[in-house]
Amino acid sequence: MQAGLIAPVDLQLETISASATSHDRAGFWTRLFSFPMVLVMALGASIFVFDSGSIADPDIWWHLRNAQVFVQTHSVVHHDFYSFTAAGSRWINEAWLSELFYYFAWQWFGIRGIYLLMLIQIELILVGVFGIAWLAARNVKSAFLASWMSVWLATVSFGPRTLLAGWMCLVAELYVLAQFKAGKDRMWLLPPLFILWANLHGSWLIGMVLFAIFCAAGLLEGSWGRIESIRWTIPQMRKLALVGSLSVAGLFLNPYTYHLVFYPFNFALKQRLNVNHVDEWMSLDFHTVRGKILFGMLAVTIILALARKRCWRLDELGFLLLGFYAAMTYSRFLFLAAIVLTPILARELDFFPPYDAAIDKKWLNAIFMVAIIAGCICRFPSAQFLMRDTVRTYPYQALNYLRQFQPQGRVFNDCLWGGYLIWNVRDIPVFIDSRIDIYEYNGVFADYLDALGVKNTLEILNKYHIRYVLFPRQSPVAYLLMNNPGWKPRYQDETAVLLERSSGAYQDDTTRGR
Repeated sequence: MQAGLIAPVDLQLETISASATSHDRAGFWTRLFSFPMVLVMALGASIFVFDSGSIADPDIWWHLRNAQVFVQTHSVVHHDFYSFTAAGSRWINEAWLSELFYYFAWQWFGIRGIYLLMLIQIELILVGVFGIAWLAARNVKSAFLASWMSVWLATVSFGPRTLLAGWMCLVAELYVLAQFKAGKDRMWLLPPLFILWANLHGSWLIGMVLFAIFCAAGLLEGSWGRIESIRWTIPQMRKLALVGSLSVAGLFLNPYTYHLVFYPFNFALKQRLNVNHVDEWMSLDFHTVRGKILFGMLAVTIILALARKRCWRLDELGFLLLGFYAAMTYSRFLFLAAIVLTPILARELDFFPPYDAAIDKKWLNAIFMVAIIAGCICRFPSAQFLMRDTVRTYPYQALNYLRQFQPQGRVFNDCLWGGYLIWNVRDIPVFIDSRIDIYEYNGVFADYLDALGVKNTLEILNKYHIRYVLFPRQSPVAYLLMNNPGWKPRYQDETAVLLERSSGAYQDDTTRGR
């Protein structure tokens, strides 16, 4: 009797299980070929289209060399041994972990691997921003529009840069904070995130500032016009204090200990020449496309907020002001503005009709998605295409000559070429490279700027006992020396010229300088 009853029950359970599994599979395919997924892929394709397909970043070359040293010696670089002007000086490589990923990408896939890793990081950052904007606005269409506009700002950092790893961590932090406000506690993720972030890039300090703003906003209770704040509960305060303390302590878990933690402050307070003379640290020019887009995004956000009489949370206002101020002050932080401003803008743009799954056409979505994937595959650049800017910008054609000639004497090189030489011509110590910090401390960068501006150039070359000068052929330094009888060209092509000092020219140059 019991056996007869059990058999139908088992059969019924199996039927329910099979039905649930079938429903889950159908749900998966429904979500996969939904309109929101089309928007995700369209956003990813926009990123791919906006990218110039260039890997000609001056930092990537010495990043590769550092990573190679780590792989071979199992130790991070603590002192400079690439140059003759700062040899032996202490150096903090605050991006030691993120550069390893580029090195392995280069080892496995060559130049295309570096580009692919860069592209994946940018896609993850901006698709993550899209996800946070969707959660904030509850409207996938407004989230897409705001995210698409942010791509224009993010192009400022499109390239094989270790900074991208820092922005990935920032997106992860903002997601955790957004979930905490929504009542979903995932704050335990932040301490390990900051441990990882501190070893990936120095931008962890921005994450700490945003976390501080987030916590401080909840210490107040009240409403001030259209700004409101809700005080944290006692358990929330304890959780935030514990998470913050563990996160700060985790920063010191790195190969450089407290030196790496203090490095961002050192950069901000002591490296004034670096900040004042490197393009990405210049103030934003509102005459450029990016400047106009940033202003437009801010203007639209404020106008819509005023027109719709929507209240702002105090932490949102703090994030907005920090992002906008940072982007105006340093164009490098346009990417930061894109990340923090997009969710706020998406919420103000939510006048679009909401997504209705009932009228979604899966077959049409599938066609669009296949077309996007096919287009991206066809457009993926070749190694030759990726190298085009490197060939035009760096002394690519001069490499064989430099390796065979092996200059017996000090070489004064262009700053942006230093990393390229560090990676490609190992036997020639450089005068300077784009690790500006190490050269600012000992005055080399100041001398370089004077020489670059044809100010006491000959005296500076004498000061460092320079025998060779490797510079862009059309540069003022090259023009000065090519018209000086104390110097003669040893090699030249469309991009570079290598000049050698004539024997006994030290005294002659000094006399002319007077």
